[in-house]
Amino acid sequence: MAHKPRKEMIAETRAKLVSAARQAFGTAGYAEASMDDFTAAAGLTRGALYHHFGDKKGLFEAVIAEIDAEMNERLCAVSAKATNRWQGFVDESVAYIEMALEPEIQRIMLRDGPAVLGDPSQWPNANACISSMTRSLTILKEEGRVGDIDPEAAARLVSGASLYAAQWIANADDPAATSKKAVKAFKTLLNGLLAEKG
Repeated sequence: MAHKPRKEMIAETRAKLVSAARQAFGTAGYAEASMDDFTAAAGLTRGALYHHFGDKKGLFEAVIAEIDAEMNERLCAVSAKATNRWQGFVDESVAYIEMALEPEIQRIMLRDGPAVLGDPSQWPNANACISSMTRSLTILKEEGRVGDIDPEAAARLVSGASLYAAQWIANADDPAATSKKAVKAFKTLLNGLLAEKG
């Protein structure tokens, strides 16, 4: 039986650690998750964790990146299903807010993430999100769908509002009721971007 290539073994080790850590962070939370527990669950040692991620925070960053990539994929699929570009923008933004109802996203991305890694607007993925939103708003402006507003400024404001709404939901006593209020208000806010018909 041939040995696996080193690159493949490294990828498998990283994937095992991320998967085990994701489970632990999602259920116990960052503070309570034990490095020994998730290295044991992955069938690996602490040495493997330190080698691949540096420390628990580095592994947490990898979990955040994985979840963020999955969220982005889901959001792109939501947008692609829309009947027009504006509806896709609205649907994608609302879907992001509604993801705050999912326990794993609540705990890892919206509670522990900011507590451990700081302001989400400063995370590595934030610039890609702002760029994507700016491109969408630029096209919508060129098409005459949104008013005469700076697309980047609007993207930053919409992004901030959606992130804050998601954090509000994640930390609410009644996330479902809070989500309904947040989505209704957010849609009204987005409608304010539309070009006036006249």
